[in-house]
Amino acid sequence: MIEGRQRIAANLAAVEERLQAACQRAGRARSEVTLVAVTKTVPVEVAALLRELGVQDLGESRPQELWRKAAAIAGVRWHLVGHLQRNKIGRTLPLIAWIHSVDSLRLLDALEEACQQASRSLAALLEVNASRETSKQGFAPEEVPGLAMRLAQLKYLRIEGLTTMAAYEKDPERTRPTFAALRTLRDQLAAELGRPLPQLSMGMSNDFEIAVEEGATLVRLGTVLFEGIGR
Repeated sequence: MIEGRQRIAANLAAVEERLQAACQRAGRARSEVTLVAVTKTVPVEVAALLRELGVQDLGESRPQELWRKAAAIAGVRWHLVGHLQRNKIGRTLPLIAWIHSVDSLRLLDALEEACQQASRSLAALLEVNASRETSKQGFAPEEVPGLAMRLAQLKYLRIEGLTTMAAYEKDPERTRPTFAALRTLRDQLAAELGRPLPQLSMGMSNDFEIAVEEGATLVRLGTVLFEGIGR
């Protein structure tokens, strides 16, 4: 495990250099971008190394896996970055600080009700299928501005911005239009809502630098952090 810790430390250092360079190119402060380490491909003991190395934000795609890892790793902020079925809200809600994947009005309403019952707020992002891939979930881009009236009624669920996943491209530069489109949608929705929506969750291991250049405030990285680690 010492070797694994050293490998992850080296990977983190390389990612940090790339994040700083992307921020510099975009004229942004590095503090504007939060790294969310997505641990879905690694065991608990490997995920725990991230906390030891100072990573405070961990993400999971599957609620069941988040339950398991949250029970073993304390002292971090958990982000659910994958789809949440409504029947899993009750067990998931107490464990998470963020949900990146509010992909329907039904889930929006269910989360609002659950937060009200628990007397707590929850930071949330609307998931947008900005790449328009049939395999992806989320709101269609044209639906987003029209959600403002419903969002204005929320009292417990805090919609902080939007999230998307670009189509995989061998040339990351080809993802730029998707990220730029999400930023534009965020700005349109904020104008309709009449308040800032500061967060954009976009960018993964293959394209996070482009996402940062286009305004990402949360990047969800997994593969690039765990290169060279046995699974």
